[in-house]
Amino acid sequence: MWRQKRASLIAVLILFPAVLMAQFNNNTTSPYSRFGLGDLQRGSVGRSSAMGGAILGSRSNQQINLANPASYTSTDSLSFLFDFGVKAGFSSFKNDISSFSTNNINFNYFAFSFPVTNRIGVGMGLTPFSDTGYDVQMIEEEETYGQVWHRYNGEGSISKAYLGLGVEPIKNISIGANLYYLFGKLSRNANVSFLEAIDLYSNQKYEQIRLRDFGISYGLQATLPFNEKQQLTLGLTFENKPEFTAFHSDITQKILTNGTTTDIDTVNSIDDVKDIIKLPRSYGIGLSYTSNEKLEINADYIHQKWSEATFFGKTNPFLADLNRYAIGFEYVPDIYSIRGYFDKVAYRAGISYEDYYLMFGDQQLTDIGISFGVGLPIYRSLSMVNISAELGRRGKTSYNLVREYYARLTLSINFYDVWFIKRKYD
Repeated sequence: MWRQKRASLIAVLILFPAVLMAQFNNNTTSPYSRFGLGDLQRGSVGRSSAMGGAILGSRSNQQINLANPASYTSTDSLSFLFDFGVKAGFSSFKNDISSFSTNNINFNYFAFSFPVTNRIGVGMGLTPFSDTGYDVQMIEEEETYGQVWHRYNGEGSISKAYLGLGVEPIKNISIGANLYYLFGKLSRNANVSFLEAIDLYSNQKYEQIRLRDFGISYGLQATLPFNEKQQLTLGLTFENKPEFTAFHSDITQKILTNGTTTDIDTVNSIDDVKDIIKLPRSYGIGLSYTSNEKLEINADYIHQKWSEATFFGKTNPFLADLNRYAIGFEYVPDIYSIRGYFDKVAYRAGISYEDYYLMFGDQQLTDIGISFGVGLPIYRSLSMVNISAELGRRGKTSYNLVREYYARLTLSINFYDVWFIKRKYD
């Protein structure tokens, strides 16, 4: 047991710096990350990545559910959970003019959970919130000035560090809250140059948003047991228009180069001005049905009112309300099998549909995906290796939009250990 504890601690000490640094790397190459706060990350971790992301009602005693802080009370007494994951992604983009493909791999998240008493549980961790990463270039033929070169590029990440508490005041009713800290930086640049008309100014715009502040989200889970082996759990989450301190920089310049002489005219200059970003009110509803420690079926609905979000006092015309629907299941043939390894493997699958939070004209982006995966138990342990794959499509090629096909592979390891035992014999 001591060796297992020591292995868990070593894993934490080694992986913590790597995971922390990974939060500052881009996890997207989507041109849609140019808008809003970038490409929103769903927060699906571990087993939920293979179940369509449906997890709000789940109460597993061996896997962490950070989407609903009320779930922290489901952790077994004296247990300690540590979960971390790596994600690899491949995306193919296409519009009416061209197509291209990209791929990336990165550390994704880490999370801890452990009980304080039989009715109080704690969770903490670090997860991605949104990412920006794009580089779009094109040449336009203009009747008067000839060829005009446009380039739009940006990068950056916003991360979420959280500390949560779950309490079970009465049997089968659990409430919880996550206190979290959003931090990160997003940079967006735009350049316009006239390739043939050398006497015209080129335009350059450099914009940056730095975000840092605290927020809080709430959760509830209520369980209705049908009998000793079957139960239904209702999960609810809520967050009410959190406000965050942000720093905004915006520099726009006109540049004219003639031989060795360069003329720069600053049209607009805002340097690290402190202001407020108000994110949307959001809520989620989930149901989880479990039977005989073999089957779990989850269904979620999440709503985020991004149309009311404000950035430095203004709403964003490209933002629309987000609605997400997901359903997933997990099946374990025999969790207590002592002979057949594959009888203890968790088999998972799910599907999701999302009205994404971006709208262009009257066309709101939609995202549909399927997922599947397995949970592989580690020998002589309750720890598990979770592997999941997601395949999906976002957007379309009509209305001058871009269609994205994506494939994502997530590998996570969930360490389960028994701590805080007071032995009578050493």
